[in-house]
Amino acid sequence: MHDTDFLTIALPKGKLFGLSTELLAKVGRQTKGLHEKSRKLIITNETARLKFIITKTADVPTYVEYGAADLGVVGKDVIDEAGKDIYELLDLGFGKCHLMMAVPKDKKRPRLEDYAHTRVATKFPHLAEKFFAAQGMQMEYIKLNGSIELAPIIGMSESIVDIVETGTTLRENNLVEFVKISDATARLIANRVSYKLKFKQINSLVEDLAKVLSA
Repeated sequence: MHDTDFLTIALPKGKLFGLSTELLAKVGRQTKGLHEKSRKLIITNETARLKFIITKTADVPTYVEYGAADLGVVGKDVIDEAGKDIYELLDLGFGKCHLMMAVPKDKKRPRLEDYAHTRVATKFPHLAEKFFAAQGMQMEYIKLNGSIELAPIIGMSESIVDIVETGTTLRENNLVEFVKISDATARLIANRVSYKLKFKQINSLVEDLAKVLSA
């Protein structure tokens, strides 16, 4: 499970992929053929003793927790939702977004508590529940994996809890942000066992990344 000679890094498909590979290239940890559309599941850089796994964003913490990858790059929102037993090593600063509750513009209620006991559609049921519970609100959670904005339009929910970057999708679907829940950026995470067994390799990478980020 833990190949002691190589460092295996899980990279997420989507917006964080390009930003992750750019950053790794800056610290000489890139490899030929490492692109999102690659049909190869594992891409190896023999010289740098690196292996890359390209996977769905939501699966990155799982690969890392189970030691299939020593390290991973993933958003703070995904880490908190997944609740996996991993180390968070570094805030990479990119992929800035925030988790928020949004509602249909024309049916907006005056106060947050006016939404108590209503339905929330979300990819983040754990984070949503934590937030509403802190407000003393009981809600019904509908877990969806994509096109969350559709739920209020078709009357499936009264609100959504989702990640927003620019807010364009919200505006296009006549939804407005009602309350901001938390901020998120991309993080470098590590498997706990790998962190001890491969401390030298991991720490060297973390120090190199930290230098580039502070510059």
